[in-house]
Amino acid sequence: MVVALLSVPVAAQAADVPVPIPSSDGLSDKGAGEISAADRDFVVKVRLAGLWEIPAGNMAMEKSKDKRVQAVGKAIAAQHVTLDKLDMNVAKKLGLALPNVPNAQQQGWLDEMKTANSTTFDQIFIDRLRAAHGKIFPAIGTIRASTRNDSVRKLAQEANQFVMTHMTLLESSGLVQYGALPAAPPPAAQAGPVPVDGQMLAAAAGTGGVPGVNTSVILMVLAVALVAGVVTTMRIFRAR
Repeated sequence: MVVALLSVPVAAQAADVPVPIPSSDGLSDKGAGEISAADRDFVVKVRLAGLWEIPAGNMAMEKSKDKRVQAVGKAIAAQHVTLDKLDMNVAKKLGLALPNVPNAQQQGWLDEMKTANSTTFDQIFIDRLRAAHGKIFPAIGTIRASTRNDSVRKLAQEANQFVMTHMTLLESSGLVQYGALPAAPPPAAQAGPVPVDGQMLAAAAGTGGVPGVNTSVILMVLAVALVAGVVTTMRIFRAR
């Protein structure tokens, strides 16, 4: 039996493990915690996303002749209605004012879709929404990792699930031009194999670097040892 278990290919075992989807049910949602400027901006941007993606999804159902694009538009519009309600609840708890119309750039995208014909609409719809989701995706991760407010934290986690779903839906159309997506910035260069931590250096240079040891005392001891070594060497030469 043990031999049989060990002979199972690793790939086959991994294929049986489902992809985890974190639930936000265990997160508190009391509006407690400090609100940063980034938190406020995030709540506003979630609202703005719905203000243009809902009508864009509705246009996809009306203008596209591709059933897959129609289904993608319908799903995204409906899910943004749900996300919009979650966002407004958070804004109400935190006393934040939300916009009621898309911003100028988003309105420009909607106007572009309105003037597009049935031949050009699908690509414009997919391109604009996929690009927008790609930009907001890393921003959500930053807020989820850094916010000190519980309601914003929960909203970020929920928004992350919506954005991942929407990106997958858009890509299922087969129209995403991956080669045209913006390239990720290169990793930051490091001076050596081990990155230098400025805080660690500062701590080591102060009285709190090593408990009970002062850097000035260490330097003084080294200086005394150096002088003693020089004096001893001179005595040896004189003795000869």
